[in-house]
Amino acid sequence: MLRGLTETGHDVTVVPTAAALEFVGTATWAALSGKPVASDVWTDVHRVPHVRIGQEADLVVVAPATADLVARAAHGLAHDLLTNTLLTARCPVVLAPAMHTEMWEHPATQANVATLRARGVLVLDPAEGRLTGADTGKGRLPDPAEIVEAARQVLARSQQAGVQDPADLAGRHVVVSAGGTREYLDPVRFLGNRSSGLQGYALARAAVARGARVTLVAANTALADPAGVTVRRVETTAQLREAVLAAAAGADAVVMAAAPADFRPASASNTKIKKSEDGSAPALELVQNPDILRELAAERLRAGQVVVGFAAETGDAQHDVLDLARAKLARKGCDLLVLNDVSGGAVFGSPDNEAVILAADGDTTSVPRGSKSVLAHRIWDQVASRLPR
Repeated sequence: MLRGLTETGHDVTVVPTAAALEFVGTATWAALSGKPVASDVWTDVHRVPHVRIGQEADLVVVAPATADLVARAAHGLAHDLLTNTLLTARCPVVLAPAMHTEMWEHPATQANVATLRARGVLVLDPAEGRLTGADTGKGRLPDPAEIVEAARQVLARSQQAGVQDPADLAGRHVVVSAGGTREYLDPVRFLGNRSSGLQGYALARAAVARGARVTLVAANTALADPAGVTVRRVETTAQLREAVLAAAAGADAVVMAAAPADFRPASASNTKIKKSEDGSAPALELVQNPDILRELAAERLRAGQVVVGFAAETGDAQHDVLDLARAKLARKGCDLLVLNDVSGGAVFGSPDNEAVILAADGDTTSVPRGSKSVLAHRIWDQVASRLPR
């Protein structure tokens, strides 16, 4: 993680705890950061490091944040240089907890996390997976690259001109779907599409940086789990529908960035379909899949819920992409529709995107080509402005 920040041009000061130095020594931290490392309040005391470091920081990231550190931060204790830094910092603070599942789920830890979040600290939910020893569960440190991305987004948003509330989604629960579904013909073949999931994952990361609790329903993606996000993996449109509807019941906003298949085979073979000797192809009967976006918009599983859809359009002989998207917005009944012109395969798998955000109230927002992260934040801007206060 330290390399991820320094190699992207950030000036990083390492403040290790005594326990951290049992794993990695001061010399290593200094070599990787390119700066001297202070490990206690008595080093360079004439420079008052226990005050200066926090005052000068643009962002403080604690990773991993142990249960003990979370408790001390919540109660304002200052036993070492790191906790002193947390008390003096007036910049955004990001904590990435890592501990055993029982410790994370303990009422004391959850109360401490709630206290910190209420103060504006971004406490990332830990990942699920292998822990110390043979244990498996929630409590694993998120992927370091994903923590770096979360930190970069928080920093960028806090420094962005015109942003009055960088954590405008704090206390909100949002659901994002990503990727493309598969409809199986037999055990090895399926109908699918070219969706990579990159835009949905960018939406999830952006929402975390803005303070939201995020559930990501991912269909057939090969991407690392975003830090602080609860990920539910699915394959088929039916599974996507079930997972999204379940998560949406308690969500303030749902963004359907996934590309569900419109059709599925009427029946799937239990064995691999073989080639025929005469060269003929088997007939394929398709049936229509449920319209998840339309169902979400019609049922509104929570009062005031904002529903966002995506439209990947190419236009036809009679209509341009904007006409088709406006018709889709009216037909689906959602609050916002993000139009992507995918003529020639544009957008799919690319790190960049451009779009037009159409609103049910008639508002139109054009987002020029840029990173999918930029588009994600523009979408959340629109969502945040429509959420009930």
